[in-house]
Amino acid sequence: MRLIQLAELIDAQLTAAGSPQASEAEITRVSSIGTAGAGAIVFAEEEEAFRQAADSQAAAVITTARLAGDAAPPRPLLLVKHPKLAFARAARVLRGHEEHSGIHPAASVDPSARLEKRVSVGANAVIAADVRIGEDVSIGAGAVIGQGVAIGRGCRIYPRAVLYPGTELGERVVVHAGAVLGSDGFGYVRDAATGEYLQFPQQGRLVVEDDVEIGANSTVDRGALEETRLSRGVKIDNLVHVGHNVRVGRNVVIAAQTGISGSSVIEDNAVVGGQVGIGDHAVVGEQVILGSGSGVLTHKKVKGAGVVFWGRPARPLQQYLKELAALGRLAKSRASARAEPHKADPAKTTPKKPSKRAGSKRAE
Repeated sequence: MRLIQLAELIDAQLTAAGSPQASEAEITRVSSIGTAGAGAIVFAEEEEAFRQAADSQAAAVITTARLAGDAAPPRPLLLVKHPKLAFARAARVLRGHEEHSGIHPAASVDPSARLEKRVSVGANAVIAADVRIGEDVSIGAGAVIGQGVAIGRGCRIYPRAVLYPGTELGERVVVHAGAVLGSDGFGYVRDAATGEYLQFPQQGRLVVEDDVEIGANSTVDRGALEETRLSRGVKIDNLVHVGHNVRVGRNVVIAAQTGISGSSVIEDNAVVGGQVGIGDHAVVGEQVILGSGSGVLTHKKVKGAGVVFWGRPARPLQQYLKELAALGRLAKSRASARAEPHKADPAKTTPKKPSKRAGSKRAE
């Protein structure tokens, strides 16, 4: 992609160094400053990083007008307010322009499946009947796309991911290796007479909206009778489980090893730390932050925009820290009492009797 095109797509002001031809430079990838070479673009948010970027082999630098100053730039600059954010946008744009390898001879694609332009399907991938795949989609080796699945344009499905029937992906969704989407939820009805468990119907669908990313070996169950939904912009780390009927709001971030039980709700812009447990039918409010290892009990609600919750059960961080400090003081007090038994309660100490000599003097 030409540098001038990239500048327009990430809304940057291009300041070309040297000849006007510099704006026509071909940009092929993003890079760190230390490994930059021909065709690479880097970013700099601090003075030292800008000096290093200016001396690097990068084809162009994303930075701010303040750092660029008035001096003639040593190489083309893309001026923005937030270089790191613009760099991430550039990476997404360049990723969308990678070459497509087409359908591998070892892939299995059902004749009824509908594939749009520039779709790549890796070796041993399986595309079942009635699947619909949009433009610029990449399906990795060994991935399985179940019957009737719909995949929007610009999606990337990494090797060995599995999409069950009833799964719908929006645009630019990324599903990493080994992830399983749309599997049956963990829902059973117990027969009291026999003690056996009978599966409750798991026939709903899974809807994943635009710009969602799902980490490696994560699992997201389909709805029982209705749907499980991951809203636009959700980012899920590796090894996360999302149960059936869960609704995750826009731009929610969920870190690794978190478990979200069925029918719970996580509202827009919440942040969920690693190894968090969320009970069924619980509600995590908008912009709430759940600290690592915290737990939200079944049917409970944690709310408060910007409030950090911690502990099991989760409560506001300040309350949690006060309780932790109180426990520390109590433990210290108990240890001190055991170490110094002579400092016991004076009320329980037997008074010392006066001597006879002292008594005779008082009598005189």
